[in-house]
Amino acid sequence: MNRSAPIGRIDKLLELMAALRDPARGCAWDIAQTATSIVPYTIEEAYEVAGAVVAGNPDELRDELGDLLLQVVFQAQIAKESGQFEFADVVEAITAKLVRRHPHVFDAQGSLLDPSDRIADPEIIAAAWERIKAQERAERRSHEDGRDGPFSDVAKSLPALLRAEKLSRRAAAFGFDWTDPADVVAKVREEIDEVEQAMGQPDPVHSPAKEAQAEEIGDLLFSVANLARHLGIDPEDALRKGNAKFERRFTAMARFLGDRGASLEDSDLDAMEAAWQQVKASEKR
Repeated sequence: MNRSAPIGRIDKLLELMAALRDPARGCAWDIAQTATSIVPYTIEEAYEVAGAVVAGNPDELRDELGDLLLQVVFQAQIAKESGQFEFADVVEAITAKLVRRHPHVFDAQGSLLDPSDRIADPEIIAAAWERIKAQERAERRSHEDGRDGPFSDVAKSLPALLRAEKLSRRAAAFGFDWTDPADVVAKVREEIDEVEQAMGQPDPVHSPAKEAQAEEIGDLLFSVANLARHLGIDPEDALRKGNAKFERRFTAMARFLGDRGASLEDSDLDAMEAAWQQVKASEKR
């Protein structure tokens, strides 16, 4: 493939996006969009990229990365129209950030360091990365009103489980953390006990007892996210895989029943449980 062909250049994509947003000749739907209105699509495309990675399908991944890139270009075009910034500024900002956060790879001008000057210890690199990020946050807080606070830049739009991990990681950077994963396990057990206590209360729908149960479930999930962090596991990815495993096994269970002339609708819990155990056993063989 000719990589220099116009169809594969970023400036062609930028031109197409500008044309779609052209008030006189563009697409009515694209013209009507705002930075806020396309946020759900950006989030959706990011998840579809993750799904393509998990599926191990390079063609699908290529296409999904393109869809995600389109969202970046879309936001940049909207910002350009209002005089805020443009795509080149986005590229410049991330380039500068990468150089700034990798002092063990680049000098201040962005040139590669001599191999003898590089740091090879991943733990030292990770600690330096967090230190640099903390400095950046402190600088932003000193220039921006209404954003002061240790969690000010942890996006509220993140999925709750992912945000829980980020919040606990940020707190840990200040030293507010358990030192041993076993202590986190004990905390998880404590939260399970509190869920059980809340379940023992009268619980008509929308009652204070129901709210207490929801609160304790939230504490439990937050503790589980903490445990995942201590074990070096991405909780969002772990749950995604757990979802996929359940989906795979439940679908196989339905097929197992169907092969025996039954269906999910016609099977009672005992029959489904027996089929479920057969599916699990077959996966282990």
